[in-house]
Amino acid sequence: MEQYANLSGHSGVMRYEISEDAIEIIFNDRSTYLYNAEKPGAEAVAEMQRLARIGMGLDTYIQRHVRSDYFRKIR
Repeated sequence: MEQYANLSGHSGVMRYEISEDAIEIIFNDRSTYLYNAEKPGAEAVAEMQRLARIGMGLDTYIQRHVRSDYFRKIR
């Protein structure tokens, strides 16, 4: 897992792991979610991966566009 850079200093995202068509995200409350090409879809996952890599905007994107459209809650 990669540490999320959190360049804004206000993100709820703590860590992430990117795979070919998915992203797993650990939030500050330790909840962990898997997002993939099935849910919320390849386009959303690609944007989430991009935001994770630059370390800014990921939590806001999830709140505004993805919400509860995740593939699986891991914990």
